[in-house]
Amino acid sequence: MTTVVHMLRHGEVHNPEKILYGRLPGYRLSERGQRQALTVAEAVAGHDLVHVVASPLQRAQETAAPIAAAHRLDIATDEGLIEAGNQFEGLHVAVGDGALREPQHWPKLVNPFKPSWGEPYLEIAHRMLGAVHRAREAADGHEALCVSHQLPIWTLRRFLEGKRLWHDPRRRQCSLASLTSLVFDGDELREIVYSEPAGTTDPKVTGA
Repeated sequence: MTTVVHMLRHGEVHNPEKILYGRLPGYRLSERGQRQALTVAEAVAGHDLVHVVASPLQRAQETAAPIAAAHRLDIATDEGLIEAGNQFEGLHVAVGDGALREPQHWPKLVNPFKPSWGEPYLEIAHRMLGAVHRAREAADGHEALCVSHQLPIWTLRRFLEGKRLWHDPRRRQCSLASLTSLVFDGDELREIVYSEPAGTTDPKVTGA
């Protein structure tokens, strides 16, 4: 029996301060992000969706809303889909700028392979995989859609593909409002399919 779990990255966020907002509350979709969510809703209109679940963060819930409404489904919430924890939340962290230039923050950067500044990659992969299997079970034989965030989705994908989890963030294939679709036969992963119904965006864009 085939079940598909679509991992949807949320749309663009209203972030005029251009900070790393992480799990901070109150960060909503921008107007462009709202359009991206509607575009995805149109793209999956003909899919056999029976379960829509999102990270508890506002931007993820807002991205899920038009999709759930189109399929007459309630939005479930799963903490396992939340953004990665990060000690630089609320700060400017562009390379060569902001908090990264301040010596008091340098000890946070000692181990980029874990990483030392936030939630370990392996912990992210494990909680995301738990959320995937909960969604798969809820949609058994049909399709589920999970709205999450760039780093958790990309970490999950690398874990499933057997690749090392530390990576160059500039090379993530996980555009705004993109779909990383996991195709299962029973409980066995058969295929990973990536698509960009709302178009390609730069992985370094602030507001993601």
